[in-house]
Amino acid sequence: MEATTIKLQKETKSQLDQFREYKNESYDEVIRKVIYIAKKAKTEPALSKEAIIAIENARKRMKAGDFLTEEEARKRLGF
Repeated sequence: MEATTIKLQKETKSQLDQFREYKNESYDEVIRKVIYIAKKAKTEPALSKEAIIAIENARKRMKAGDFLTEEEARKRLGF
């Protein structure tokens, strides 16, 4: 995959961070998610709202410590 560098203002980066579902989620993943939501907002507004709510709920669970580590998930899945 070819990569590029983009320049962001600190405020823009902070706002992107609010869409992260997990700590190590890349900015590419976050931006792709935001683009997906923006496109769906035009054709399916209810689905876009569901996606945003799901992200917010995931962030709340993470802050509360209600998540599996990668190691725990691997054990559960037998990897």
